[in-house]
Amino acid sequence: MATTERHVLKSASKAFDMLILVGSFTLATLPHLARGGPVVFTHFLEMRIKLQNVIVFLGLLWIWYLIFCSLGLYGSKRLVSRRAEALDTMKATTLAALVLGIASYVMHFRMVTPGFLVLFWGFSTFVAVSSRVAIRTYLRRLRVRGQNLRNMLIVGSNQRAIEFARTIESKPELGYRIIGFADDQWAGVEELKNLGRPLLCNLENLGSFLRRSVVDEVAIAIPLRSFHDHASDIAAMCHQQGIIIRVLSDLFNLKSLNPSAEDFEDSHLIAKFGGIEEGWPTVIKRTLDFLLSLTLLILLAPLLLIAAILIKLTSPGPVFFAQKRVGLNKRIFTIFKFRTMVVNAEQKLHELEHLNEVSGPVFKIKNDPRLTPVGRFLRKTSIDELPQLFNVLSGDMSLVGPRPLQIRDYELFTDAGEDWQRCRFSVRPGITCLWQVNGRSSLPFHQWMELDLQYVRNWSLWLDLQILARTIPAVLRGSGAA
Repeated sequence: MATTERHVLKSASKAFDMLILVGSFTLATLPHLARGGPVVFTHFLEMRIKLQNVIVFLGLLWIWYLIFCSLGLYGSKRLVSRRAEALDTMKATTLAALVLGIASYVMHFRMVTPGFLVLFWGFSTFVAVSSRVAIRTYLRRLRVRGQNLRNMLIVGSNQRAIEFARTIESKPELGYRIIGFADDQWAGVEELKNLGRPLLCNLENLGSFLRRSVVDEVAIAIPLRSFHDHASDIAAMCHQQGIIIRVLSDLFNLKSLNPSAEDFEDSHLIAKFGGIEEGWPTVIKRTLDFLLSLTLLILLAPLLLIAAILIKLTSPGPVFFAQKRVGLNKRIFTIFKFRTMVVNAEQKLHELEHLNEVSGPVFKIKNDPRLTPVGRFLRKTSIDELPQLFNVLSGDMSLVGPRPLQIRDYELFTDAGEDWQRCRFSVRPGITCLWQVNGRSSLPFHQWMELDLQYVRNWSLWLDLQILARTIPAVLRGSGAA
């Protein structure tokens, strides 16, 4: 697609999004107007609109536009999946609805009720997402038929460059035509020629090739460490000629990590997250943690009080058990639980280590002689875990996340080959997790760690809700509790 056509499409997309806002706001207003009787179109047009409302609405238009721009919804989406674009669009409309709700609360807009916000969000989300899906589907069909194509030149001829070309060509709906490769002579070039891939020029002559050839995009796949000056010159040439530059960001072959672009002052960074990437989902997760833990502490206060009284009456010692645990990024914090063992249980641990029933650097036995009678019941019902809601409230823990390890257990992670298990510390530890709902203490240690890694790699708010829902029946069954 030509540059002029792209600008026209981008401007049309912006204008259409503004119309979506106007239409959604108007639609959400109709139920409010209908309370005064049937809405007649002529009466609707004759409505007096206050200057204050006009200013607020223009401000909302401006915020709507800024949100859509900040989430990159007006950039090229060829290499972005439909699901990712739909999620970004939903984020934009959700943020716009939240801004409108907050503004209405602060400025006391009687018209903007919860029902108004639901209708506004629902209609704007449906239209914005469906329109983008329709446009994307139409463009993909054009590209499959050989229209709206972009010529891409790949700089580099290593295996990574060849694999990238194969991936691009396996997806004709993206609309790319790989015109060839550019690289200096080296041993790998012979493999490129054997595959029937054209080597169009060397790095020294790349500038002149770009000047006389139809190239829409350049993908840089040369090793940046050894070819930094070449890569810098290539990027400068493409920038001067208005050619799109793409850099294969798997510089360290960390394919399982998701990269994201970041700007800091005058520096442009590529970040790769081994754990959960910070963003609005993590903000919602923390907000839910705070609200739900506070609510549960209030609702369960009578149960907590009864448990505390029973512990105090049946065995000497404190009501709560406090212990240092390893938390987010290996920060040490104090975890709180109801005391279920005798006071000197920690000192007796070395006498029982030979009875350990689980593998790995953890200690678990089903019939632990250090348990008190009340403590055994509290553990079986998981009531002993409830004081950890205070840890969630303070931010040391989350409702859902890998279980926090004792310092003793963590110090037994001595093998460098076990570093993959340490990925669990890249997220805030939780009261419940996949391990809790899949057998708990009955699972071997390596499977416990694999489930934690699975949680980190596949985390979403929906996964948290699923784990919370599965925790209740798991606790009622007492499955794997120790």
